[in-house]
Amino acid sequence: MDLLGGARIGVDIGGTFTDLVLSDVEGRTWFDKRASTPAQPEQAVLDGIVHLLDRAGLAPGDLIEVLHGTTVGSNTLLQKSGAVTGLITTKGFRDVLEIGRVRTPDMFDLQWDKPVPLVPRRLRREISERIAADGSIIEPLDEDGLIRTGGELVAQGVQSIAICFINSFRNPDHERRAEAVLREHFPDVAITASVSVLAEMREYERTSTVVVNAYVLPILQSYLQRLGDGLLDIGVSAPLLVSDSNGGLAAAQTAKDKPVFFISSGRSAGVVGAARLGRAAGALDIVVFDMGGTTASASLVQGGQISRANEYEFRAGISVPARFIKAGGYMMRVPTVDVAEVGSGGGSMAWIDDGGLLHVGPISSGADPGPACYGRGGDRPTVSDANVVLGYLPEQLAGGDLKLDVARARAVIERDLAGPLKLSVEEAAYGVREVANANMARAIRAVSVERGIDPRDFALAAFGGSGPAHACDLARSLDITKVMLPMMPGVFTALGMLTGDVERHFLTAMPGLLQDFKSNDLVVAVAALRAQAEAALGEENFTADQMNLAFSLELRFEGQDSELPILLPDDMNTVTLSWLHRSFLEAYEALYQYVAEGAVEVVNLRLLARGIRAGKLDFSKLVMTDGGEAIAPATQRKVYFGQEKAWFDTTVIDRRAFDGTGTGVGPMILESADSTIVVPPGGRITGDAMGNLQIDLSVEPG
Repeated sequence: MDLLGGARIGVDIGGTFTDLVLSDVEGRTWFDKRASTPAQPEQAVLDGIVHLLDRAGLAPGDLIEVLHGTTVGSNTLLQKSGAVTGLITTKGFRDVLEIGRVRTPDMFDLQWDKPVPLVPRRLRREISERIAADGSIIEPLDEDGLIRTGGELVAQGVQSIAICFINSFRNPDHERRAEAVLREHFPDVAITASVSVLAEMREYERTSTVVVNAYVLPILQSYLQRLGDGLLDIGVSAPLLVSDSNGGLAAAQTAKDKPVFFISSGRSAGVVGAARLGRAAGALDIVVFDMGGTTASASLVQGGQISRANEYEFRAGISVPARFIKAGGYMMRVPTVDVAEVGSGGGSMAWIDDGGLLHVGPISSGADPGPACYGRGGDRPTVSDANVVLGYLPEQLAGGDLKLDVARARAVIERDLAGPLKLSVEEAAYGVREVANANMARAIRAVSVERGIDPRDFALAAFGGSGPAHACDLARSLDITKVMLPMMPGVFTALGMLTGDVERHFLTAMPGLLQDFKSNDLVVAVAALRAQAEAALGEENFTADQMNLAFSLELRFEGQDSELPILLPDDMNTVTLSWLHRSFLEAYEALYQYVAEGAVEVVNLRLLARGIRAGKLDFSKLVMTDGGEAIAPATQRKVYFGQEKAWFDTTVIDRRAFDGTGTGVGPMILESADSTIVVPPGGRITGDAMGNLQIDLSVEPG
């Protein structure tokens, strides 16, 4: 293979833009940012790949991997556009989805509306079968009744069926048989058994997870099939890997079979990339902030380690895989990067409620028609419209492909916001920006202050198309004095995918008291999961020395609902009951700041199996390639920095002209084809050898 061979492409589809980054074996990179194509999301991907290959002088056959993050799964849930789904469960458990956790996310919110179940009651059916808590069969599976029920659901237009029987995590025989019978009699219907997705106790969490999987499955399968066919049509035969919610990568077939693991596909890759970049740059404690066109998200990296969780609730407003806030959305019991997300992005619409209060989001203008300033038919004010009116954004975006209509932006803000609120256009626009910043600060507090962590001790690592334009204001609102901007911030999530590894997740339920736990049972369970992981990664051409297997045993106090993972050592002979008990108490105290008393329960054995990708991107060797375009000369324009500061004459320079050897003092704006960086008055910006920028906000402007 020559030096130009072995190229990889990372792709991140957002609600407004689709970002692509191409990297060859020398670390040279090219990027492309183009409007997403919501009706056919794969089209923007295919067009971008063709464009990047042409820019880099590569042939389709030079690609050895296509790495992909997609919002198809999350958008399906957000828009309630999934398949017509049915649920077949054990007699007596039809209403598990309605009952949920018998709680609300906020006991004082009297206006909270419970999420409408993805499967209406008329499509939730019971059949006769029963397995005891110890796995023994109490009542056999009624196969004739199962076939009749399946036929009734199909007659009502069901396209996908979820199966969840009580205690199937202890004995999957009935679920496996039901899955086989339904596939045989209804081959055109997608079938998902809960044990194939989540072989874990808790009937509500398991039911909800398998229902989400069934609801999204036909949509994501269709999309990935179209994308795969499109890649072949343009001559790309490289494997397609999809980013999962935990920040890892998996074969496209895995995503087709278990889409619930990929609902947060894409955004977690940015967190993984930021953590690796932070370690390379010596920044181990960072708040990761990603603001795109539709949403903004935040996550925490502490001591170089990513914060992760084993469950996630998808809901409107703010989505948080929190330990403390539950029952607000559609529960998915899957490994995920601990990310809080709000519906505030560059395309988020600003509106006034009946009480005269200004709101931003969660509805977005998306890529079509987009904000009013895009001139594509958008007729509602958005955050981007506010930013262009205030002078933060240039006259054109996405490398010159998108010219902004400032007059149109002013007109819609005047009509919908400034007039009704009796404000100037600039005051109304700045209000939109301030409300959006307040929304995004909620996400950062959700992963820091609400976890007992002071964000002032961290640096704010900001990326996404809109992130660098808001990062400094957001940091100041949280008393954060250090802002870190990675190279190519506007496409950084796609870049982060190029640093990822392949991941597979395996689990065995092992319920019981720790005092009764037998070490030999652990050894047997570890061996079984190890064999599954090695076989799965072996199918993806990873050798034994390219595999990293991390086992953890999940423990909790008897009667509690949440468990804590205890990472097991490589030498299982050192794992004793006393070691497990001591390790659990230490982890409990570290999280809750005290130690409870009582018997300890074992819940699950979990395995995270990683296939370490050879040739993945190394940030220290990355070389940005600009394509040879001339560097634009520095200019000046007036930028509005608030009512007290008003308009400033602000230096505007090409991002490539700032090599980091000196120090710039704000107000300053750095423009590039992927993003716009805003340095407020008093901010001091420097660079490093890897192309990152740092902004020091410790000195207040005079």
